[in-house]
Amino acid sequence: MNAYIFPGQGAQFSGMGLDLYENSSLAQELFEKANEILGFSITDIMFEGSADDLKETKVTQPAIFLHSVILAKTLGDNFKPDMVAGHSLGEFSALVAAGALTFEDGLRLVSQRALAMQKACELQPSTMAAVLGLDDDIVEKVCATTEGVVVAANYNCPGQLVISGEIDAINRACETLKEEGARRALVLPVGGAFHSPMMEPAREELAAAIENTTFSKPSCPIYQNVTANAVTDENEIKANLILQLTAPVRWTQSVQQMISDGATLFTEVGPGKVLQGLVKKINREAQTASATLEA
Repeated sequence: MNAYIFPGQGAQFSGMGLDLYENSSLAQELFEKANEILGFSITDIMFEGSADDLKETKVTQPAIFLHSVILAKTLGDNFKPDMVAGHSLGEFSALVAAGALTFEDGLRLVSQRALAMQKACELQPSTMAAVLGLDDDIVEKVCATTEGVVVAANYNCPGQLVISGEIDAINRACETLKEEGARRALVLPVGGAFHSPMMEPAREELAAAIENTTFSKPSCPIYQNVTANAVTDENEIKANLILQLTAPVRWTQSVQQMISDGATLFTEVGPGKVLQGLVKKINREAQTASATLEA
C-alpha cells in the first residue's frame, strides 16, 4: 500500500518550488493564486529569497505547504494514496492532497496558523530541545518532574524526541537528561515552544478559523499527529487539527500504525528527505521515495 507523507517546518530551502513553476502550467496557476490569497509575493521569496527570508514564520509554513501540495497536484493520476500523514504543518498539506480541504482553505488556515503561532511566541519566551539516545519513557519522566512547563513535543523516531516549554525549564530538563545518559540534549534555534501548552493562545485563534472552514471526507485515511490513528470522519479531523498545536506530534507511532495497517512504500511529497530518514529509523524494512514532477 502507498503511504504519502508531507514534511513540516525546517524543510525549506532557497529556490524551493521554482522547478514546479517553470515546468507545469498548473503549478504556475496555483502559485499565482497563492500570491493573491496571501497578499504578498511568496513566490519571489521562495524562488529568490535567502535562507533568512525563508525563516520568517509567516513565510516558512505557507512555503512548505505550497511546495508539497502543488507537487502532489502536478502528479495527476500518479498520485494514488492509500493513506496519508504529515508532520505538524505537513498535516495540512496531507489534508489538501487527500481532498479533505480545498487548496484555498488549506492555504488560509496555514497562513493563520503561522501568524497565530508567531503571536504566541512573542507573548512569552519559550523554546524546544532535541533529545537523542534515550527511551521515550525516560524523557517523559524527566519532563514530568522538572519544575516549570516542559513536555514531550515531537516523537520523531526511536531515540529522537523533541521537548518543548519555558526556556529555564528546558535548560533544566536538558541537564537532567544528560545525567540520565542522553547522547545529546540540544536547544534548537526555534521561535517558541510548539506543540506545548504555551501554544494555547494560538490554538484558540486557530480553532475559530478551523470551525469556520468546510471539511470534506478525505479520499483515503489520514493518520493524524494527535492520535496516530487512521481518521476519515470530517468532525474528528477538525477536532484533532485543533488539538494539534498544544499536543505532541506522534510521528513514530503514526508510521508504526501505517505499517501495521499495510503501508509498504512511503513517498515524501515536498522539500527535503527528513521524513524518509525518520521512517527508515522507525522501520529499516520500509521502502521510501521522493515524489518528483516527472513521476
